[in-house]
Amino acid sequence: MNKKNIITILLALVALSGQAQTKTATIKGYSPMLKNGTEAVCIIDMVRVAKDTVHAGNFILNVPVEKLTECKFYLEGEGCPNFIKTIFVAPNAVIKMTGEDCIYPMWKVESTLPEQVTANRVMEHTRDAINNLLRMGTNSDYIEYVKKTLEIIPSLPVDAASLAELRDACRSANNIKNFPYMELLKEVEKSVVARAPKGFENELEYIHRLVYPLHIVQPGEEAVDADFFDMQGNTHHLAELRGRYVLLDFWSLGCGPCRMAEHEMKRIREVLQERLEIVGINRDKLSAWQESDWSKHIVWKNWNDGKMAKGGIESRYCDSPAIPYYVLLSPDHHVVWKSVGYTPGMFLGMADAINGPKQDNSTNLQLVIRRVETNPQGTSVCFRFYGQDKDRFLIASSCYLIANGKKYKVTVADGITLDAETSPRQKASDSSEGIMSVLHFTDFTLTFEPFDVMPSTFDFKEGDDEGACVIYNISLE
Repeated sequence: MNKKNIITILLALVALSGQAQTKTATIKGYSPMLKNGTEAVCIIDMVRVAKDTVHAGNFILNVPVEKLTECKFYLEGEGCPNFIKTIFVAPNAVIKMTGEDCIYPMWKVESTLPEQVTANRVMEHTRDAINNLLRMGTNSDYIEYVKKTLEIIPSLPVDAASLAELRDACRSANNIKNFPYMELLKEVEKSVVARAPKGFENELEYIHRLVYPLHIVQPGEEAVDADFFDMQGNTHHLAELRGRYVLLDFWSLGCGPCRMAEHEMKRIREVLQERLEIVGINRDKLSAWQESDWSKHIVWKNWNDGKMAKGGIESRYCDSPAIPYYVLLSPDHHVVWKSVGYTPGMFLGMADAINGPKQDNSTNLQLVIRRVETNPQGTSVCFRFYGQDKDRFLIASSCYLIANGKKYKVTVADGITLDAETSPRQKASDSSEGIMSVLHFTDFTLTFEPFDVMPSTFDFKEGDDEGACVIYNISLE
């Protein structure tokens, strides 16, 4: 090979290398009040993509980005509020953030991107509301902030920034019980649709579903299905799993409780074997989900609907955007229960409920009924409570069964002392991994007055106080 050919190949490789380089945007920030060690963080599509540690009041974030993108920015350190600020970035863009304090949501943001100019207009219009929200944080302050955002949107250009503001306002309205400005929200959405240029059809469709949401499936109702994709891109449906219980696990890569729950979920998968399928439904960007080492090691069905929690299957099941969110489907594909968040012991309780008498213990999955015995002298109910070794639980002496429209009082407690705190004493497994290493349980039996007429089902209530534990529809069949 001659020298000319070698040079040609090297030049080609250099060119290809340049093409392969990740494009970046730069976010520069400064405030004389920032403490050294404060972390500046940028999140895109629910994945942390850049961070820097403040030194002498300065930070620089090099954000990998291929196109105009909305990123979520926050500062984590002494004096910094708990707030997410939206910043728009694009390849080669330089964004400057400056302030005289640590209240970065109010800082000046300089950028040549028109979308950031739009976002800045919203911030200026809502400045007083944001200040009140940061200072007081009451529900009325939150409502006022949403209202002020809706007021400015009709005067803004319809672009990625104004649509992001409208989307977030819609989400906030959905999280506020009896939101008082729904008519204003509908008017704003209608005006934006009328002015929107082409290219925003997907965003507008998602916003419309937030303004006019579809029915969210509730316990007792039939499950809804969708197209799901596995890590290899194959399409799947929940209908494939009929005949078994199905635990839907809505999760994200950045969710700590989602990871914590994994060891207990593995345990119930072993206990229930062919009776249960676990379906993880990821809400991250498809590429991030497929490339994650954590995703690759999930042992149950690992699916994604590609919607990133924007109008997809999550909007049909989840009453809250919080994760993890769990939904249990029966073998005939009706919703059995739904739960937001992970409480250690809840899945072990769920497994016992599936294997034991039929019952609805969704108000407290840690407490489960394992056996019921009835005779002329009384009704004995065998319970198990699951929790960490540091947990405490209490069963009140005012507890009773209810059937035939009548209350049946507790007469004897065996294994616990009524009205006294008890800790779970027996290890739930020999595992030394994760949460399973500290999960324990306690068995106890309560005997109640005998039923005068034998019912097909009854309820257990731990008294009539607010927050008392309840287990409904306990079957005697």
